[in-house]
Amino acid sequence: MMYDVLIIGAGPGGIFSAYELARLNPELKIGVLESGHALNKRKCPIDGEKIKSCISCKSCSIMSGFGGAGAFSDGKYNITNDFGGTLYEYIGKGHALDLMHYVDEINVAYGGQGTKLYSTAGTKFKKLCMQNDLHLLDASVRHLGTDINYVVLENLYNDLKEKVEFFFDTPVQSVSVCDEGYEVKSSAGVFHCKKCIISVGRSGSKWMETVCRDLDIPVKSNRVDIGVRVELPAEIFSHLTDELYESKIVYRTPKYGDKVRTFCMNPRGAVVTENTNGIITVNGHSYEDPAKQTQNTNFALLVAKHFSEPFKDSNGYGESIARLSNMLGGGVIVQRFGDLIRGQRSTHSRIEDAFITPTLNATPGDLSLVLPKRILDGIIEMIYALDKIAPGTANDDTLLYGVEVKFYNMEVGVDEHLETKYKGLYVIGDGSGITHSLSHASASGVFVAREIVAGEA
Repeated sequence: MMYDVLIIGAGPGGIFSAYELARLNPELKIGVLESGHALNKRKCPIDGEKIKSCISCKSCSIMSGFGGAGAFSDGKYNITNDFGGTLYEYIGKGHALDLMHYVDEINVAYGGQGTKLYSTAGTKFKKLCMQNDLHLLDASVRHLGTDINYVVLENLYNDLKEKVEFFFDTPVQSVSVCDEGYEVKSSAGVFHCKKCIISVGRSGSKWMETVCRDLDIPVKSNRVDIGVRVELPAEIFSHLTDELYESKIVYRTPKYGDKVRTFCMNPRGAVVTENTNGIITVNGHSYEDPAKQTQNTNFALLVAKHFSEPFKDSNGYGESIARLSNMLGGGVIVQRFGDLIRGQRSTHSRIEDAFITPTLNATPGDLSLVLPKRILDGIIEMIYALDKIAPGTANDDTLLYGVEVKFYNMEVGVDEHLETKYKGLYVIGDGSGITHSLSHASASGVFVAREIVAGEA
C-alpha cells in the first residue's frame, strides 16, 4: 500500500497533521496507523474504584487510541511559550503562538463553542504572587472539559474519516528507509509512503527509542516530573480559578533552590488514576457540565529532575518511585497534609473524619516512605507558600495523592522543519520530546503538514 503521507499515531499531533494536509491538498493520499482503538471503542475496565483490577490490556484505552493520552484529559489547551514544550525553539515564538491560536479556532469550530478562553495577562494575581515570592506564568487557556473534549475529537474524526484512511489496532513494528521513501511494517502488513510523520506520544516512548536506534537518529535525555496531586475544597482556590481557571505558579525553594510548580488545575474536578505501562499514577479531570462537577479542586505539585551522567534514564527514576507507591499502597496513596507534617501515616478513620470528601478511593498511607526527602521538602514548602495567596491550602485536611509522574520522551534530533536527518521523515508531538502539551503537540502537527504541502508546491 502506497501513500503520499503516512502518519504513525492518532494523538493530537497526528490528528492535526491529517487535518491540515487534507485541508491544504485534498488530492493527497493520507494514511494514519494507530496502535490503539477507535474513539468509540476506548473503554477502560478500571472504573476508578478498583485500582488494583488492571488487567494489563494489550492496548491501554486510556493512553492509546484516537485522541491519544489527551482524549480523556480535562481538555485544557494552554496557548503559551512559557510551558508545555519547546516548540518555539525550533519554529520561533510568534509562529508557535499563531499555530496554537489556529488549533484553538478549530477546536471551537468542532464542538468547543461556548467554552471560555481564560488569560493570566494583566490580572491582579501576578502582583499577588510576586509579593509572596511566587511567579504566575503567562498563558491563555481554553478549557474544553473532559466531556466537551471528547465531543471535539468525535467531530474531528467524523470529518477526517471521509478524507483519510485510518487503521486502528495496528501497532507498527519498524520504520525503514527505501528508494521511494519509507517502508512501515505493521500488524496489518507493510505500508510504503513518500513522507512519514511519527507522532506516537508519551506511550510510544520506548518504541520511539528503538526507531531512533535503528535509524541512527540522535537523541538526548529529557526530564521527569515527580510530585503529588493536591485536593482541597473548591472555595480555597475559587478566587484564582474563577478568573484564571488554570494558574501555573512556580516557586523556588529556599532550602535547595529547586523549582516546584503547580500543574493541571481542575476546579470542581475529580482525582483519577492513570495507567502507564502497568504503573498506576494519579491525575485529575474536570468537566464543563455542572452536573459532573464536585465540591473539590485538585492540582499537581511537581518537581523536575533531569539526569545526564552517569545515570541518564530520567523516566526509569520516575518509574521506580511510582512502583514503590504501587507496592506500598496497591496503587495510589492518599495522605492528609496534617498527618504528613506530624510524621504519621493517614488511616481510613482519619480520612473519613476530615472536612473534605476524597474524589478518588485511594489507599491511606505515608508519602514520606515513597518520595525522596528533597522532593517532599520542596512540596511542603510550596504548600505553605501557596497558603499565603490561597489561605487554607495548608489546612490539616488538605489531601495529597501520590505519586504523580509526568514522563517525557527522549528528545529526538530534528531540525527547524521538525525533520530528521532523513528527508521526509518528521517526528512531532510528545513523542519527539519537544512538546509536552495538547496545544504544542497539535501545533506541531499543523506546522509539519504545512511544511510538506509547501515542499510539494
